[in-house]
Amino acid sequence: MKVAVLGGGVIGITTAWALAQQGAEVTVIERQAAPAMETSYANAGQVSPGYSTPWAAPGIPLKAMKWLFQRHAPLAIRLDGSWFQMRWMAQMLANCSAPRYAINKERMMRLSEYSRDCLRSWRTQADLHYDECSAGTLQLFRTQAQLDAAQRDVEVLQACGVPFELLDRAGVMRAEPALANASAPFCGGLRLPNDETGDCHQFTTQLAAKAEQLGVRFLYGKTVEHLQHAGQHLEGIRFTDQSNLHADRYVLAAGSYSRNLLLPLGLDIPVYPVKGYSLTLPITNEALAPQSTVLDESYKIAVTRLGDRIRVGGMAELGGFDLRLNPRRRQTLEKVTRELFAGGDLQQAQFWTGLRPMTPDGTPLVGASGIRNLYLNTGHGTLGWTMACGSAQVLADQIMGRQCAISTEGLDMGRYSAHQPDNKSLVSAFG
Repeated sequence: MKVAVLGGGVIGITTAWALAQQGAEVTVIERQAAPAMETSYANAGQVSPGYSTPWAAPGIPLKAMKWLFQRHAPLAIRLDGSWFQMRWMAQMLANCSAPRYAINKERMMRLSEYSRDCLRSWRTQADLHYDECSAGTLQLFRTQAQLDAAQRDVEVLQACGVPFELLDRAGVMRAEPALANASAPFCGGLRLPNDETGDCHQFTTQLAAKAEQLGVRFLYGKTVEHLQHAGQHLEGIRFTDQSNLHADRYVLAAGSYSRNLLLPLGLDIPVYPVKGYSLTLPITNEALAPQSTVLDESYKIAVTRLGDRIRVGGMAELGGFDLRLNPRRRQTLEKVTRELFAGGDLQQAQFWTGLRPMTPDGTPLVGASGIRNLYLNTGHGTLGWTMACGSAQVLADQIMGRQCAISTEGLDMGRYSAHQPDNKSLVSAFG
């Protein structure tokens, strides 16, 4: 079976690897000159199934309104002039109820836990090394209110059988000794010992090389002009250089750009580009550097140890496809770094931005598209690195006609036809 995968980030490359492992003849199409050069290039570095949490949560609407007036807020909204942005935000608000939060978080954790297991298996099988660390991750609470609110997540962790540790201030410092020198106040944390960290770009680049050894063909520097289709069947891919590619099956893993490719086919997927930022800086003092990942709950920023570097990433901007670097976001990243881990050289930090493809409910779109031979693997938001391997394995099993190892309930587009936002749900989201 010939399969074309559109997209050479971590989602596309893992999909290609999983398909090739099952005997498919795979071609990867990527507009950049190498794999993982866009959203997968400098993300926060977390492989955190336990923190697979929807942005759409109870209380978020009111928090979002307050954040609009805060200098270092984790969320910023700039109207892009599109009806789609307004509709997407309405759908997100409709998912901010407690029942929807529980459903969405379970789906995300189910896929993320499986993905972490796939990652570990693939890492051994392919002998991959990417500054990986299996020391767990820590969510840091600066206030008692945040610690109290963690009970909602603890209940879901317990229901899903995910190990966790709810820590007081002393426990936090045992887990991350450098926090004893932090200038920021904190009162406790939630530690997930089974979570991991690693450099997504290194992983994706190495896996692409291994996939090539399995016979996967890579077409770099190729930009898709449009998808050729007849009715409910995709016939091929037309590139801007006027060349064509034909396959038996197609996988759209083009991140935030997936929606625009699908619109001419009559498919409108709820995937919006959410802009994030990161800093990567060398470690100059080991005693003031993190051991693994610390997620600052107040600013929604993760500080991650990647070998001899610190990666600081987070924040969300809703503003379309704007890729300009905002110096105010850098100031926020630097503020959190100085307050928590002063062991890196901010003067040498590399400032980066990327667009995360996010669905309103947080769960990605993995599965059939509605067009018979076209499949979706997109919409992973801030958790692409966490969910990549599991999403790829699930999709490869579906395409190749094999039984999936986990339930695929709620992972494809069908959930949006079953649950559409309405005025009542919007009112309850604010209530």
